[in-house]
Amino acid sequence: MINMSIENPMTHIAVLGAGVVGVTTAWYLRQAGYDVTVIERESAAGMQTSFANGGQISVSHATPWANPATPMKALKWLFKEDAPLLFRLRADKDQLKWAMQFLQECRADRADANLVQMVRLGLYSRDALQQLRADIGINYEQQTRGIMHFYTSQAEFDAAIEPTERMQALGCERHVIDINNAVNLEPALYPIAHKLTGATYTSRDESGNAHLFTQRLAQRCIDAGVQFLYDTEILALNTDAHSARPHVHSITIRPKGENVQTFTADSHVIALGSYSVPLLKPLDIRVPIFPAKGYSATYTVNPRAPHLAPFVSLIDDEFKLVTSRLGDKLRVAGTAEFNGYNLDLNATRCEAITRRVQQLFPKGIIANSVQYWTGLRPMTPSNVPLIGRAHCGQVKHGSHNASATFDNLWLNTGHGTLGWTHACGSAKAISLLIQGETPNVDFDFVGTNS
Repeated sequence: MINMSIENPMTHIAVLGAGVVGVTTAWYLRQAGYDVTVIERESAAGMQTSFANGGQISVSHATPWANPATPMKALKWLFKEDAPLLFRLRADKDQLKWAMQFLQECRADRADANLVQMVRLGLYSRDALQQLRADIGINYEQQTRGIMHFYTSQAEFDAAIEPTERMQALGCERHVIDINNAVNLEPALYPIAHKLTGATYTSRDESGNAHLFTQRLAQRCIDAGVQFLYDTEILALNTDAHSARPHVHSITIRPKGENVQTFTADSHVIALGSYSVPLLKPLDIRVPIFPAKGYSATYTVNPRAPHLAPFVSLIDDEFKLVTSRLGDKLRVAGTAEFNGYNLDLNATRCEAITRRVQQLFPKGIIANSVQYWTGLRPMTPSNVPLIGRAHCGQVKHGSHNASATFDNLWLNTGHGTLGWTHACGSAKAISLLIQGETPNVDFDFVGTNS
């Protein structure tokens, strides 16, 4: 039921982007009583980064990409076409600037601070998703069997112990388990049990079909009165240059097959992922986001041996791959390729995923049924998303500059590899911030004093 208790229940808010972050934002804003319009260039919700991702709600996957071990790994992987993390060296000053910031975040103190932020937001968001599901009964091929990190490398397993203990101290119930327990929890690992060096398990983490979730929640939004403008390109945010404080007064849009138009709303939330950067740049809002191309492969589970494909959602830390069971499909996703906004599928990287899956579950899938996909993850150097009020200059977590803060422009972007994990919590938090309330999570929101 919609809560119409806010002081001005029909304030009009435009949410820019209909991925999982934008749609959850629209849902929470509408529940708070706002009049909401979502603007999306695709023909439906969840058609880009939310379309075929790894499908995990993984609080336990909070170790940032930027950590002390990454620089040496990245150098080792630099010229390996199938490397889990691949930087394409480009004559791109934005990429270079992002890479320098990323290296700064690799310091041990910064990596720990970022892990803390990720776990706190993850716990808050997972609770929000579970409450949402209980409230509206939404189904999206979800599995509530937990998430297991498994290791076939002793070095990778040893490196996982400290962050696992750190996450436990922060309230994430990730625990080290022995190989027998791992195989009992997920019998599909039995054929490779002799190769396992260890595992961790988080019972309250989940998995499911993020695309299905996004589309079904979008329909619930429509039923609740949210308007969606699909097939509509967002060209520019228009501001009053003479205002004492920056203020977006309109948006320039171009619906498919129509002329350029002007759209107005009282407030605006940017939920455009990697595409937030070019839209905000003309306003001198410099968000530290760079696209990381992630890959996924979706296989049909072998109907003659469905038990040989996993039901428990898995994370293969050595190869940076996650695995989720979606009905009669197995989704395997991961790796990151920093190559600008390029969305071309790289055959070598695709084949590397299938090669690893065949090593792990050779009889559980029909390998030639594979469908490959790629999408752009909006990565900040810290891996921590940008949630809060927009302001001019370089956007940083917890930063505040009243003279350059926009009255009616908000950010909910930069979620990287954990967009679905953090979506409900980010959306709930931005809704509360817009209402002038403080979310019940210790997180460095941008453009605030908290």
